[in-house]
Order: sequence, then structure tokens, then C-alpha cells
Amino acid sequence: MPVRRVRYPFGAADAAGPRRPPAVAVGRLGGVIDLKLLRQDPDVVRASQVARGDDPALVDQVLDADARRRAALTDFESLRAEQKALGKKVASAQGEEKQALLAHAKQLAEQVKALQADADAADELATELARRIGNVVEDGVPAGGEDDYVVLRHEGTPRDFAAEYGAEFAVRDHLELGEGLRAIDTERGAKVSGARFYYLTGIGARLELALLNAAVDLALQAGFTPVITPTLVKPEVMAGTGFLGAHADEIYRLEADDLYLVGTSEVALAGYHSGEILDLSGGPLRYAGWSACYRREAGSYGKDTRGIIRVHQFHKVEAFSYTTVEDAADEHRRILGWEEQMLQLVGLPYRVIDTAAGDLGSSAARKFDCEAWLPSQQRYLELTSTSNCTTFQARRLGVRERTAEGEVRPVATLNGTLATTRWIVAILENHQQADGSVRVPEGLRPYLGGLEVLEPAGGASR
Repeated sequence: MPVRRVRYPFGAADAAGPRRPPAVAVGRLGGVIDLKLLRQDPDVVRASQVARGDDPALVDQVLDADARRRAALTDFESLRAEQKALGKKVASAQGEEKQALLAHAKQLAEQVKALQADADAADELATELARRIGNVVEDGVPAGGEDDYVVLRHEGTPRDFAAEYGAEFAVRDHLELGEGLRAIDTERGAKVSGARFYYLTGIGARLELALLNAAVDLALQAGFTPVITPTLVKPEVMAGTGFLGAHADEIYRLEADDLYLVGTSEVALAGYHSGEILDLSGGPLRYAGWSACYRREAGSYGKDTRGIIRVHQFHKVEAFSYTTVEDAADEHRRILGWEEQMLQLVGLPYRVIDTAAGDLGSSAARKFDCEAWLPSQQRYLELTSTSNCTTFQARRLGVRERTAEGEVRPVATLNGTLATTRWIVAILENHQQADGSVRVPEGLRPYLGGLEVLEPAGGASR
């Protein structure tokens, strides 16, 4: 992928290369929410809040604080103009007249300072309130919570193990299979690190690497630039992506260093171009981030405690795009298509769902999940999600583009999972055989030296 020009508006290049912009300023109202939409069509924002199950009164509170801020600024500018005019009079005045003008100037200065303080306080309040408003959901997103998704389609057919191996066959779950293959070791993971940690050993480690490398290859073919991202980020970057809202307790924080561990490379990739003006004239800027990911799983006590379905640490290849607002919906469908190519590459039956508004997370305007069939639990398990964050993250992080007409405006950001450790769960279970061996999906065989079958310990994989 050719290097695309990025303009750095905060200073010229020096001998060490382009000068990086200063830390992202995230405290202004216009850098948090689309003020034009909020002021001209607040009912759209209220309806979005209702669909999410959030408080629509926040919209009116922001509008009220914004009106007070604007009024204070108007009065401030008026007094500033009077102050400047008075300064000219003082310069030419003499004697008692000058003393009177100076006294009036002092009074004006105090009033100007007070109005500035009022405007700043109103802006701070409006900004803080606006941070609690989620991204405005797209038209057609289902209203409701976690269970109110809409199934868009099913792809592939779950295996009928009873028909293949007889009614007496007991489907093994991924942990039983993984332990038999000496691929997964949760007992030692818990011994060393605690609950929800694990080791991938031998073929388990190789399987994860095969999966992630296959995802990188697909990303390269689709025009993505591979990136190994930082897994520790500054507070302003974590906040800018929308992860320090209602679910902040899911995030690990290193208090001594004031840094956060990421739960996805989306965070680092969203911050990659913070404070920059991008050239999108040649199409989207696409990155495929490979990173370790960390999640506290604070709200999942008792859920998926067996195996590696829900863990504190895992690896993932994440697709991330910067594009124009007009192209965002199409790019969203493209990312979904690449996710589906990966699922088909590893031979998994799955369904695609349109996530309900209340389960989107604050930054997403729409989210599609792909869920693979999990034979041991007779249910679908989320393996991928792709979100269209429109301008939500870009506003907070100061990522903009210059249009052909010369307008500088926020870009749209999108993200999607191309592969992650959890996929091993579905691969082992869907491709298991009666003797506890596992057939390697054809798409992964080139990444495993041509292996076709993974044999339980004591047998030779072939």
C-alpha cells in the first residue's frame, strides 16, 4: 500500500521528520459532539438516546449550557469591543477625564474577566454532559438492549454429529479438546495469574499464530497496512475513543504511570492520527493492528468461566479505517465482508446480527456481529464485531480531513475483528472428530505446514 500524505497543521517538518502535534485537546464542546446537529435537529439526538435506553434529558441540559455559553461569549465580545474603543480614548484623554476613563476601563476589565469565566464554566459543563451522550445511532438500528438484536442471515450449516457418529456421541467442548491436544492449559494459567488466564502450548500456540497470520494476509490483500500497536495508551486517547464511559471498569489502569491497557488495538489505531489533517482523496486509510488485548471482565462474573471464551488477555488482529463521512456506511459493509471471508476461510457456520442500540457501546452508530455456532453449548458465540463510529472518535481525537472544496472537517472511523484467540474455541469444536482429533480447516493448513489433522496427545498430528 503506498504511503499517503498526512498534513501536520501544528508546525513544519524539522530534521527529525514531521513535527508531531501537541497532546489532543478534548475539553471543548465542539470537539465532543456535532453542534450543528444538536442545535438544528435535537430530536434526532433525543431519539437516539431513547433507542439506546439512555436519558434524553441530557440533550436539553447540553443545549441549555451551550445557550448560556454562547450568551456569555456574546456579552464578552461586546464588552471587549467597548474595552478596545475605550483604550483609544484613554490614550488621548487628559487630567480628570483620563482618570475617569481609567476607572471605567478597570471596571470593564473585571466584567470581561467574569464573562470569560462564565463562558468557560458553561462550556466545561456542556462538554462534560455531552460526553455522556452516545453516538447518534444510524437509521434502522434496532432499539432495545442486548437481546433485541436482529438476525440478518445465517451462513453455513452446523454439523449433525449424531448423524455422523451416532446418537450416543457426546460432543466435546473446546477445553476438553484443547487439553487432549495439549493445546490449552487453564490450570497452570490460573496457578500463575489467576482466574481467566491460560497458556496456549504446542499446537495451540501454532494455531493462534496461523489464524492471526491468515488475518494479516487477508488484510494485506484488502489494502490494509499491518501495524504492531502499543498496548498502553494515555488517558486522552482512551477517553477519545469512548472507552472511559459507562464501561470504564472493564479497563486495566496503571495508576503509577497514568496509562491504560487497551482491550483492542482500535484504541491505539484511533489515536495514531490524532490532531492531524488526513488526505483521503485516494480513498480510506486502512490499518490492521496486531496486539495483545486486556479486559477486566468486571461485569461478567460467573459467565463463561470454563476454558478461553471470556478471558483477561488475548491476541487480536483488528481492521481499522479512516474514511469520509459519505463513504462510512459502505466501508462498514466492506469490513463485514472481510470478516466473513475469514470465517469462511476457517470453515465455521455463523450468523450475522444487527446489534440493538442499547448494546452498541457509546462510540458506535451501528454494529454488526458475526456469531459462530458452538456445538457444545448449542448456541451462537460472538467472534467478530464491526462498528461504524462515524465522527464520534475523530471529533474527540482531532482527526480531520480537508475536502476538495477546502473544508476541514472530522473524518469517520470504523473498526472490525479479523481474528482473535476466541476463534480457537469455535474451530476446535466445529472440526472435532469422534476420537478427539480435530481436522484443520483447509484455509489454515498452509500456515501449519500442511497439517490436516491435529491428533490428541500420544498420536502424531498429520
